Amino acid sequence: MIIRDPENERIDELNDRGYKIIQNKKGFRFGLDSVLLTAFAIVREGEKCLDLGTGTGVIPLLLEAKTAGASFTGLEIQENVAEMAKRSVKLNGLEEKVNIITGDIKEAAALFPGRPFDVVTSNPPYMTVKEGLISGSDTKAISRTEIKCTLRDVVRAAAAVLKDHGRFYMVHRPSRLTEITSAMTEFGFSVRNIRFVYPKADQECNLLLIEGIWRGKTQCRVEKPCIVFDDEGKYTKEMDDIYFHEVLMNHER
Repeated sequence: MIIRDPENERIDELNDRGYKIIQNKKGFRFGLDSVLLTAFAIVREGEKCLDLGTGTGVIPLLLEAKTAGASFTGLEIQENVAEMAKRSVKLNGLEEKVNIITGDIKEAAALFPGRPFDVVTSNPPYMTVKEGLISGSDTKAISRTEIKCTLRDVVRAAAAVLKDHGRFYMVHRPSRLTEITSAMTEFGFSVRNIRFVYPKADQECNLLLIEGIWRGKTQCRVEKPCIVFDDEGKYTKEMDDIYFHEVLMNHER
């Protein structure tokens, strides 16, 4: 059965290619940050991509839909969430290209020996245990708060599985930019691109997108800002294009 919990699970339309995704109404559902990450990340023809902490599997599914990558793997520590992501892969008939693995980010080097990936993506928990409000749902708490892994664990894992000059793309909070760049430097990344995301042009930045090159020498480039809503509260043209050509479903903002 594709739906195993009819009371709480639902199937949502994912993009204009007809892909669908299974999500649990009581669990953590993907949002704007994951979508922006798939618009920011580059996966070239024939490349292999790993998504760390994949959750519902939305990032591998969207990247498979929009790129010519050879394979897409999602790593998720929560067995029930990983199992649901596997069902979404099967629902879309993508078993030959998308693979969901149940496992711990901290064990990525052992799970994927030989540095097999050209690209790593991650939308990790944003909040430390000290600052996070632990949700009544374990799934939501693990997705939002560094209970199972820290920011440093995620960057270390990316460094452990990437080929030389492999690319690491992450979305996170701007308040942790210093930590992010410090961890990237520690584990051998050069920061190549940063893009700041603003809810509106006159509001403070609330997300950042960052690209690091492992064992690569590069200068850092700050891209033009991404503005989500215009003055009237409608999506800007860029966001409208992303959502209505790549993502059709209701999402958590």
